[in-house]
Amino acid sequence: MRPKQVALSELFQLKKAETEMVQSADRGISVDDIVRNASIEIIPLKGAEEKAAVVPADTTVAITCSPKFGLLRTLNHVAAARRSGHRVVPHLAARMVEERRDLRHFVRRITDLGVDELFVIGGDGEEPAGRFKEATEILQELGEFDHGVCKIGIGCYPEGHPKISEDVLFDALLRKQQYADYMVSQLCFDASAMAGWLRFARDRGVTLPLRIGVAAPLQVRKLVELSVKIGVGQSVRFLSKQHGLVGNLLLGRAYEPMDLLLAIQKEISFTDLSVEGLHLFSFNQVDTTLDWLSRTSGVEEAG
Repeated sequence: MRPKQVALSELFQLKKAETEMVQSADRGISVDDIVRNASIEIIPLKGAEEKAAVVPADTTVAITCSPKFGLLRTLNHVAAARRSGHRVVPHLAARMVEERRDLRHFVRRITDLGVDELFVIGGDGEEPAGRFKEATEILQELGEFDHGVCKIGIGCYPEGHPKISEDVLFDALLRKQQYADYMVSQLCFDASAMAGWLRFARDRGVTLPLRIGVAAPLQVRKLVELSVKIGVGQSVRFLSKQHGLVGNLLLGRAYEPMDLLLAIQKEISFTDLSVEGLHLFSFNQVDTTLDWLSRTSGVEEAG
């Protein structure tokens, strides 16, 4: 075990040195800053309550929603995470909400639990459950009543969406941003695509702070298997198009989010382009995610 620990330490010392070199050109928000401001996304599958409970209380837990499980499952997991003392951000998919009263019931339930932040998405359901078809409609409806939610997040898609054109996605983002406080990017594996999209978005008038959404570190093969199982990324075809994944999959390598973050910061200034944090898609591999956060924090402290 000892040689492996030494190797990991050396690896992260090298990455720390690379981080410092990149930061010297930025002098503002650093990779370390956004890692410290990371949230961990958890899917409400069996056993997820126990996984969320071990997340440090000062780390935000995001609970997703899915047509497969329903909004009640999300609410139950939100309640469990709040009981374990966590700050929680529930996801709410427009296509899963049937009527206005259902929206108000959901919001009332989360605010009764002490939740004051909500992440609104359109959702992946083939057919909407009711009157709401896209996130903008939910956001507009939230503006019609005193809900008690202080902060609202929305999604953005720097690497596109398998079912929606880029023009439609961007127009929707421009409409949604007037109701939101920040945006979270969907799974990103391509530093150049992220940097280019963000520059384009800022030039086109998108002003919302960005939380970069990346997969937590795990074997690429496991990442693909899990994404198909839970419906994230839609399909292996979508994931395999992401630059860098195919080669790593064939070689059996582990995916390392720090490499991606460093590559992004080589291309853009987090400060100038309002990157404020990190959103980790854990695929419910919470122990691995926490280990990564601990190791990266350990390197910072050791420096």
